[in-house]
Amino acid sequence: MSLLQELQAGKLHDFHGGIHPPERKAPANQSPIADAGLPDELVLQIRQHIGQPARLRVKVGDSVLKGERLTDPDNPMMMPVHAPTSGIISAIERRPLCHPSGLEGDCIILTPDSKDEWRPRYPMTDIHTMDADVLLQRIHESGITGLGGAGFPSHIKLRPRKKAIEVLIINGVECEPYISADDRLMREHADDILAGVGILQHIVQPGLTVIAVEDNKPEALAALREANRSEQILVVSVPTKYPSGGEKQLIEVLTGKQVPRNGLPADIGIVVQNVGTAFAVKRAVLDDEPLIQRVVTLAGEGFGQKCNAWVRIGTPVRHLLKRFDFVPGPEPRIIMGGPMMGFTLHTAAAPVIKGSNCILAPGSHELAPPAAEQPCIRCSQCADACPASLLPQQLYWHARANEHDKLNSHHLFDCIECGACAWVCPSQIPLVQYYRVAKADIRQAQREAEQAEQAKKRFEARQARLEREKAERQARQQKAAAERKARMKEQVDAGGEDPVAAALARVKARKQAEGTDDMAAARAARKEEARRNRERKAAEAAPPAAADDKKSAVAAAVARAKARKAAQAAETSEPATPADTPADDKKAAVAAAVARAKARKAAQAAEQAGAAPAEAPAEKPAETSDDDKKAAIRAAVARAKARKAAAANSNTKTEDES
Repeated sequence: MSLLQELQAGKLHDFHGGIHPPERKAPANQSPIADAGLPDELVLQIRQHIGQPARLRVKVGDSVLKGERLTDPDNPMMMPVHAPTSGIISAIERRPLCHPSGLEGDCIILTPDSKDEWRPRYPMTDIHTMDADVLLQRIHESGITGLGGAGFPSHIKLRPRKKAIEVLIINGVECEPYISADDRLMREHADDILAGVGILQHIVQPGLTVIAVEDNKPEALAALREANRSEQILVVSVPTKYPSGGEKQLIEVLTGKQVPRNGLPADIGIVVQNVGTAFAVKRAVLDDEPLIQRVVTLAGEGFGQKCNAWVRIGTPVRHLLKRFDFVPGPEPRIIMGGPMMGFTLHTAAAPVIKGSNCILAPGSHELAPPAAEQPCIRCSQCADACPASLLPQQLYWHARANEHDKLNSHHLFDCIECGACAWVCPSQIPLVQYYRVAKADIRQAQREAEQAEQAKKRFEARQARLEREKAERQARQQKAAAERKARMKEQVDAGGEDPVAAALARVKARKQAEGTDDMAAARAARKEEARRNRERKAAEAAPPAAADDKKSAVAAAVARAKARKAAQAAETSEPATPADTPADDKKAAVAAAVARAKARKAAQAAEQAGAAPAEAPAEKPAETSDDDKKAAIRAAVARAKARKAAAANSNTKTEDES
């Protein structure tokens, strides 16, 4: 029995676990889709999807038209952001994000000009003559991501795979309480949804297409069945059970197949898309309208008007609160998403993004604030409710202990974060929050490990490159050296001078010359240093002299100076008349020698008197000075007589010879 026959016969399957929380979809789903209006400014997050943020193509002060692309994708996992209306780019700055963390991120601030003027549009008419790649490119350029909440790029899921796609499932289940955006969209725009389904069929080429809708939406089922005119499309009603709208759970309900662990639906030949995504694909391909608005449910007792509304992407939440008469209660809370998988906003300045399907403002008795966490009582209700057949209790313990290996062994990443375990927990443990933090920690650790591995590879590649360059450099040097040797050998063989030997000889001669000068300078320096050391040691060894010793030394120095002056005067004086006889010459020479000896003795005595120790009695300066003078005079007279005698002898010899 084929899948088509089983579905036509009403045969469905079931998944493990699941819960039945209160639906509370009324009164928001009772009125037609309203218009949320145009806010004073639009805050467009640059990254609104799973993947990398696209590259900016606008700057502050630019004028843009409605539908104009504000960012450019550089790879398939980047999704562009478009202008929801015409206006001026007033800022590009960090603003609070639509995220559970409440952190700030890069945003484009667009100030509308109230003209709402479109850029030129180029709709496609006959899609059946176009290749799938052309349609996928249009979907990518239109910035369409999964509108069910995950935000995965739609063109990636629709891209052809190795395995042929057997079943295309259009998800219209919308099982979470309060949310009715897809319900109203199916009621009011069934034709557009089916047109988008036709485009998806042309891209994927499935054997069977199934539109699944929960049985608590009879109006939507009727509208789709009435608009469906294709035998290849089957509209199926599935039982109301949370979370039957999950991708893997819906596949199991319709086909009985389970997506393999760590696998994708495409691995078993199935592709799943949301009804809102099909509607956006129709607008993008046939109308050339990028994803710039979506239907958002406004529910909860805090809203005076509970409805679904067309909201432009980037509209601040505070604008919607004001537009739909929000009345804060005693403990006001604003939840982005439903009560099961949504998160509390930290500020109403956060904008609506492509994956925002509901803004919930519950009263305290409608959705009680989180109660105090109690210890786990091991009741196993969480395991019974888990639709992924996991062990939430074990995951909870390992998450608290940061045991990443055990979390991976217990398949933490198979958790779809539906919140069923936390809903049934009698101890009020926020299990999903623990799982989200643990997933973030594991992803961060994986990124760091990948970065470390990449750094290691870069380092090893650099080392290999350096070694290779070193080897190449050495090879070049060796080759050049061999060439030089060959040239020199040829030169020597031809009778020329060996340039290497000549260069070595010049270097050796220069070193020797430098060495001789250096040695002489070194010897002079050593002598000067020795002289200074002797003077320093003598000065250190001499005892301090008293006042009388200083006077004696001064007198001796004066005497020595006078004796030297007298000797110099005697040497420079005019020669006297020569002596009459040789006998007189001899006597004069002897007297001169005696005088010189006495002069030397007097000089030595004067030096000894100047260097006498402090204890020796000092002689009278006057007496010493008179003796020195007499000795110096006698020495001078003797030297003069000797010179005269020598001159007379020389003259006599000259006369005799003549």
